[in-house]
Amino acid sequence: GGITDASQWRLTTSFAGTSDPCIDSNWEEVDEPVGFGILGSSMTESSGIFTFPSTGYWLINFSVVHMAASGQVARYATSSIQTTTDNSTYATAAAAYAHISDEGVYNYMGTYTKYIFDVVSTSLCKVRFYTSATNAAIGTLGYSTSDWTGVMFTRLGDT
Repeated sequence: GGITDASQWRLTTSFAGTSDPCIDSNWEEVDEPVGFGILGSSMTESSGIFTFPSTGYWLINFSVVHMAASGQVARYATSSIQTTTDNSTYATAAAAYAHISDEGVYNYMGTYTKYIFDVVSTSLCKVRFYTSATNAAIGTLGYSTSDWTGVMFTRLGDT
């Protein structure tokens, strides 16, 4: 028993505005700093679509760091986990919202959401991630050596 698979991914490059229909590039599996680890089989990713290595109940944790530039009056951002069970039609499974009312030079805000996904088919059950912002001056932050925006996949058990 116990957890058999865990895979952690991060966004390596920041972008501004909304990722429509999903964050489709600049993902990497965490590979540093010292002490990182992967348990069992890894997820795979292509054009922002993540494929599970095995069936089962998977816990998906998605955290995002957003930044709002100065002078933005309405500053909010959202993040969403979107799933499909037919490899085609995606639905929002979980979402988070953040808002900053302070108008400092740069303001950071974070969103965090999670979802337990019953993966009954590795060819049909997929997941992707979406962020939106009130305008292009609000960014989603990525970094190649630290997890600013990232996702963790943990296989909890058999389906």
